[in-house]
Amino acid sequence: MKKRYITAALFAGMLAMDSCSVLNPNVTEPVFLENPNAAASWVTGLRRQLALTMNQVVVSTELVSDNYYNNRTLSSKVFDIPQIDYYDLDVNNLQIQIQRLREMSEYGLGKVLPADPAATAADSAEVYFSSAYAHMLSGELFVALPGSAGGPVLTPAEHLQKAVRQLDQAIALSKNATETAAYTLLKARAYYALGDAANAAKFAAAAINNNGTLLRQVKYDGVNNVTNDMQTYLFSSTNNEFAPLPRLDFLDPKYFHTGLAANDQKPVTIVKAEESWLILAETQIAAGNLTEGRSSLKQLLQVVANRPAVMADDKKETRNGGNRTDYPLKAVQVKFDANDTPRSNYVLDRQAGNVKVYTVSGTMVTDGDLDAAITEDQLLYMLYRLRQEIFIAEGRRMTDLGIKFPVSQTEQLNNPHVKQEHLKAQIPAFIPLGRGMDDFTYDKANGVVTMKYDMNAVLVKNKHAKEIFPLIP
Repeated sequence: MKKRYITAALFAGMLAMDSCSVLNPNVTEPVFLENPNAAASWVTGLRRQLALTMNQVVVSTELVSDNYYNNRTLSSKVFDIPQIDYYDLDVNNLQIQIQRLREMSEYGLGKVLPADPAATAADSAEVYFSSAYAHMLSGELFVALPGSAGGPVLTPAEHLQKAVRQLDQAIALSKNATETAAYTLLKARAYYALGDAANAAKFAAAAINNNGTLLRQVKYDGVNNVTNDMQTYLFSSTNNEFAPLPRLDFLDPKYFHTGLAANDQKPVTIVKAEESWLILAETQIAAGNLTEGRSSLKQLLQVVANRPAVMADDKKETRNGGNRTDYPLKAVQVKFDANDTPRSNYVLDRQAGNVKVYTVSGTMVTDGDLDAAITEDQLLYMLYRLRQEIFIAEGRRMTDLGIKFPVSQTEQLNNPHVKQEHLKAQIPAFIPLGRGMDDFTYDKANGVVTMKYDMNAVLVKNKHAKEIFPLIP
């Protein structure tokens, strides 16, 4: 009988992020499963794989969105258009990382945990969480994806429903209050995406009650070559790789380093209390309870105000990538679109001194802005502006825009369940093409930068489109 070897992909995931880790592709499955620390090692590997997955998620989706423009890097040159082809290597790379997280979780649940008598409930909870998160990303980011290796292609709703079931398992096993709150909020996020307002509100409120300052992040380890790719593109690279939409300039960079970059890799947030209030407010506004929705958004602003902000030296930032050379470098005024009035403090003069960096959440929305929003559309506009500013550089904006990736060509060639309809990206008709979402004009003489489109206004105008606003009928 042939010995069964753990594949290099799975074995790489089980390695701890330490200097002693050595990839050995010849380790057999029985040898690994007999390891007294098999479950703990696998959980550590899942954390590593989650970091790698989020690298691909954040970089790819931020480029597709109106948040960032690829001003130089070798990352996709067409996602900015947005052009998303099923044969694009970046589409395949994103799918690979998400499916690897899912397959590692499945292997952990089916093989590793049952074989290790020392496996703890906490180990099991984290493996269920990893599985749930892989399915959540599958449902949020793709038009469809297989739910197992070479298996049937599941719809986004099927992936999200599976995520909820896995999260229930994690909650039942978890004895850590913070982790339980995180899993509960992820359930709210899944129900929100499914358009289930009642359950979205229920679990968002439960997460608030459990932990009003909840923060769950993915950690990186530059010393062992698991770096935060978005940090590299926003700050650490010699060149300025990604440039933010000018009206979001004040939120850049979310990730930065002091000293050696390898020793200071910032984490990426995947769950935070702010989302509870955003979900709760949207359920209230969608139900016509505008006063309650406004109150929830004001409470959200308090959470954001209490998040840390630090002063950082960003003088080397000159937006000098080269694809576009007219980014403003001084503290000019900004107009969200041609019909807007000029606004101050959105573009920073980084040569004037250290700039404020919002490491978790930041926004320019104020209580006064919320008081002035008296109609449903006005409140929805403020809510989606808050979502954009609070989740910037976390890989969430593309989903709010209603855009989804197709199944990759590699999957199509190896999985007979993939159909022609799975190979077309979802790009709503209201999305401007030709890099319009990232476009602006700069009137240097008058010191005003004008966005070509205010995409939050575009979203509200098209709120009944099937791809967006899951709680609006």
